[in-house]
Amino acid sequence: MERGHTLAMAETILVADDEKNIVQLVRLYLSTEGYTVEGAPDGLAALDAARRLRPALVILDVMLPLLDGWEVLRRLRAESRVPVIMLSARTEDVDKVVGLELGADDYVTKPFNPKELAARVRAILRRVQGLPAPDQVVEVADVAISASRREVRVAGEPVSLRAKEFDLLLALARRPGRVVTREALLADVWHDAHPGATRTVDVHVKFLRDKLAASTLEIQSVRGYGYKLVA
Repeated sequence: MERGHTLAMAETILVADDEKNIVQLVRLYLSTEGYTVEGAPDGLAALDAARRLRPALVILDVMLPLLDGWEVLRRLRAESRVPVIMLSARTEDVDKVVGLELGADDYVTKPFNPKELAARVRAILRRVQGLPAPDQVVEVADVAISASRREVRVAGEPVSLRAKEFDLLLALARRPGRVVTREALLADVWHDAHPGATRTVDVHVKFLRDKLAASTLEIQSVRGYGYKLVA
């Protein structure tokens, strides 16, 4: 699957859930709106189907066999911008935060109202179809970042960044003003979920601060949590 997901099969929704009745329920409601719904019973099957079908959106259960939903989401985000709605029977806020930080577009708890789920699918797809092209420059204060050319300019002047420094800056710039956990940055930039590796994030943040010293941007530390990019 290529980075910069395109809606090559905009009518296809992938539902990854080991409960057949859930897949059938979602299919019943979404098929009446013109979508083709494909199911996947486990995490490995979900990844295979996402790569093969290139769906417009993935509805992903957290508690999948073989590979859980969190790991499926991490791997999808390493490859694609396909929208993802997480499903879970767990109602804890921390689960919702983890899902959103890992790149989920929405989080729905079971049991759910299928009409509400269908409405969320429509809303996300409308938003995605209105997104700017992936190569559009991301601008925060006096910093301009071109994802396609992998170039950074501060007040119009080019700044040379290493590959992971660039990816880290882009990950923060896409969430300006929001606190991003070290774990989420580790998953986004290094595709590593091992919590002991978060020191890597801290080291690269230090490098970035040095190289952006002339900018009006600041990478603020949020003690015990992560970082946020502020002007």
